Amino acid sequence: MPRKPVLIDLETAPSPAEAPPVPDALPAPGAMRGVAVAAGARGTVLGRLARWVFGAFASFVLSVALWDFVTGLLATNTVLGSVALGLTAAAVLMLSLLAWRELAAYSRLARLDHLRIRVEKAAAAPLREAQAAASAVEALYAARPDLAWARARVKDRREGVLDADAWLSLTEAGLMGPLDQAARREIEGAARQVATVTALVPLALADVAMALFANLRMVRRLAEIYGGRSGAFGGWRLLRRVFSHLVATGALALTDDLIGSVAGGGIVSRLSRRFGEGVVNGALTARVGVAAMEVCRPMPFVALPRPKVSNLVSRALTGVFDRADAKES
Repeated sequence: MPRKPVLIDLETAPSPAEAPPVPDALPAPGAMRGVAVAAGARGTVLGRLARWVFGAFASFVLSVALWDFVTGLLATNTVLGSVALGLTAAAVLMLSLLAWRELAAYSRLARLDHLRIRVEKAAAAPLREAQAAASAVEALYAARPDLAWARARVKDRREGVLDADAWLSLTEAGLMGPLDQAARREIEGAARQVATVTALVPLALADVAMALFANLRMVRRLAEIYGGRSGAFGGWRLLRRVFSHLVATGALALTDDLIGSVAGGGIVSRLSRRFGEGVVNGALTARVGVAAMEVCRPMPFVALPRPKVSNLVSRALTGVFDRADAKES
């Protein structure tokens, strides 16, 4: 019987060119996400009521125990009782001063909000209201010697100006310009610190703690630059307001074009994933700083441009990851 060729059907293997591209996923900003959750979390009504009840109960128990301790010590030993009474009075006085400082910080932050709303309304109002709003902004910085030259320059340039928008624009350009520069430096320093710690410290939750600390300090410094002072509780409340502003405006997400401008087109892929997370966390810290500027600034951004996050991060990370890239190569 003659031999015939045997045909075996083989399944055609897919071509490598037909394979889907590998997604170039950005590192997840875990540290800044944890900061946003920690700062923006709001308790329920039952939780706030429970905290108030337990706080009042603890304060009552502590007050009664302290009273019994001082009166009992006075009954047994007059000298030691007098010392305890003096220390108690000093502690109560210190708590009162701290509470007064917190109230003053709240009032100064509220003053910034009131001025910003007043300036926004005065832009479409007659010239008299614009002049009054600008005078209120000047009064906020009247005691600051670093802005004396800026105030004098604004007064000189206002001669002959009869338009409300131009009046407010001159005030913003003259007074807010130096403050914006100082705020940019604070934002760049915080972004550099968060990015460096995230990239170099491999400890669990260390990047979250560092990001929370750096963002809280940055927000407090920005409030001081623009004329507000935030205490311990006021700084935390201000940070929550900033994150609420970010969530409301949808500015907490990180876009691909921002990472492309920050990373220089390939630094994230050449370095380790930890360095990529540092770039992402630094960029989100810069976004928090820009939002804090909008919240703390007594005048909205009209005459002066709003800072761009890509420019802030590029300046903040210049030299940090370049040196690391040189070591890798």
